[in-house]
Amino acid sequence: MFEKSKWISLPRNVVVGHDVLDQTREVVADTHLTGRPLVVTSPSPKEVGADRIVSQFADAGDDPELVVVDEATFDAVEDVLAVAREVDAGYLVGVGGGKPIDIAKMASDHLGTAFVSVPTAASHDGIVSGRGSVPEGDTRHSVAAAPPVAVVADTGIIADAPWALTTAGCADIISNYTAVKDWRLANRLQNVPYSEYAGSLSQMTAEMLVDNADVIKPELEESAWVVVKALVSSGVAMSIAGSSRPASGSEHLFSHQLDRIAPGKALHGHQVGVGSILAEYLHSGEQGEWRAVRDALASLDAPTTADELGVSEGEVLEALTSAHEIRDRYTILGGGISEPAAREVARKTGVI
Repeated sequence: MFEKSKWISLPRNVVVGHDVLDQTREVVADTHLTGRPLVVTSPSPKEVGADRIVSQFADAGDDPELVVVDEATFDAVEDVLAVAREVDAGYLVGVGGGKPIDIAKMASDHLGTAFVSVPTAASHDGIVSGRGSVPEGDTRHSVAAAPPVAVVADTGIIADAPWALTTAGCADIISNYTAVKDWRLANRLQNVPYSEYAGSLSQMTAEMLVDNADVIKPELEESAWVVVKALVSSGVAMSIAGSSRPASGSEHLFSHQLDRIAPGKALHGHQVGVGSILAEYLHSGEQGEWRAVRDALASLDAPTTADELGVSEGEVLEALTSAHEIRDRYTILGGGISEPAAREVARKTGVI
């Protein structure tokens, strides 16, 4: 007897395009959210978008509350929770990059309220996913949370964001190539559940970025459009899978270990991009697709070497040889690789 069942949470509305920030209140109304909105942002996104959103809610008589956070920490989540309880917030709106969106996401999940994502930069796929990322000391925690009920991504604002943030988002998507390969490997060798639908969607998203890499340019809304659509697709793939597997494999373990060894030296997306070059070589060897991954990253002005990341040769080797210790997730790294093997892979790919 077939008894399988699954509950998939996806955004009800995803609105992407020119000047859509001014439709935020309309998008929220269409989701039938009620109560007082709490807008969570950080200093720069406040000026770029959050103040405009607060004005929209105020003009509609929604009595919005605004909270500005400086860092993505568990203390910041607690601060937002305290404000939300104090003002009896009906739902939360995260406006900005990774920090305010992840904080609003986790706070809303804790409160059992809805969350709306309004990215002002296309730096990672967390704008749609059901996971938040919070650093603590030399460790970065990936925390499960409900995905947003709506996403409002203004391509004009995103195109004006620092180019490095956009290239980091592109690299994060391209790294889906190796994440899916790791997932399939874990399915074959460890019987880890695998979703063909989620895996195919994630891989297609990475291919879309690689195929369009040469036309993604700074300050172009058309480029922001392509990148945001890819980030949305990646987030949806994770929601379908019910885990981060479609977009997080050995390349992310490498990045998380770099966060411990060399904190603050590079953006997350750039680190996983370089990690995906290394992981692709481990999967397929000299004749594999690692050159295509590297060339796509290079055409997007994303780092492909340790020097471009701002880390040392030793830090790369230490991260690669110890990345398997980060979490209990089977990848091409298996139980770890030796320092000589790591050095050969890094040299063959030109990372060091």
